[in-house]
Amino acid sequence: MFANRLQKRFRHLKKWALRTNTGAFRLYDRDIPEIPLVLDFYGNCDDLQNAALCGALYKRPYEKDEKEEEQWLTVMKESAATALGINQQHIFIKMRQKQKGVSQYEKISKTRFEKIVNESGLKFKVNLSDYLDTGLFPDRRLLREVIRKEANGKKVLNLFSYTGSFSVYAAAGGAASIDSVDLSNTYLNWAKDNFTLNGMQADIIQIWNFLEKKSRGGAKAQREENESFNLLVRADVIEFLEKSITAKMYWDMIILDPPAFSNSKKMIDTFDLNRDLIELVNKCLKLLLPGGKIYLSINLRRHVPTIAELETEFKNVKVTDLESKIIDEDFKGKKIPKAFLIEKS
Repeated sequence: MFANRLQKRFRHLKKWALRTNTGAFRLYDRDIPEIPLVLDFYGNCDDLQNAALCGALYKRPYEKDEKEEEQWLTVMKESAATALGINQQHIFIKMRQKQKGVSQYEKISKTRFEKIVNESGLKFKVNLSDYLDTGLFPDRRLLREVIRKEANGKKVLNLFSYTGSFSVYAAAGGAASIDSVDLSNTYLNWAKDNFTLNGMQADIIQIWNFLEKKSRGGAKAQREENESFNLLVRADVIEFLEKSITAKMYWDMIILDPPAFSNSKKMIDTFDLNRDLIELVNKCLKLLLPGGKIYLSINLRRHVPTIAELETEFKNVKVTDLESKIIDEDFKGKKIPKAFLIEKS
């Protein structure tokens, strides 16, 4: 059943992936209830020997013997490898359950199985073996495209920037400047690699250096010094927002794709999206120029606010649900995280 489903899905998606130059897409998403796997394809559909699969087994709602589960997973990998002609050593399946703290970002292996994948004319590095997530989320693909189309000439701020894929798209769209904020050295360096892969320069900078640089005249000073317009800022996002508000800094576009929860030791306080969403967006609105836009991605399983609730919370804004614009071919009929456009009047 599993092998047949994979073959059918691959036949359906192959022409689309080749036509759109999509090298990372959702192939299987718990389509068969008895097989609660999610699998993404990475590579070129015409070169399956060098392609790979990466995904997760979602924790079952009942207890299952660990050894039996490992044997079951081995059979699933063998079935997938045979069905698609992919090397079984290139198939990575991790156990995914409700994450606490920053565990979804912690290293779980040192295998370092990395690939460079294409997406809409851009290139991104993915790591399929060492973390629960690979560095590129297929379900945000069309939202990245929206950012590229809107970024031309804009000053862009990307918060919780992770591996910088939104920032690379903004740069490809002709953004005037891009400031990407994350607390992890690992992901800032990964983001820099992604810029380099696409022939773009990006500089990693500490928050105090960033504030000093901006106080000297921002983009004008950067141009005079022949420095990068793409700055990767190592900072706690909440601290960054508060210091930027005090410094009276402003952006035309803010990309806000926060984790559901984080309690990194490097942070000033814990971050809980359920608790902190409204305050987070309010801080962003203070940094947004009139007519500016916030692209808000909300990855919550519990209550996700409606347009009416968001417009009640935030005055003088227009909120648009972006769902109809960001569901690509491989996610049709599937649930993806909500995304909203918040425009400041």
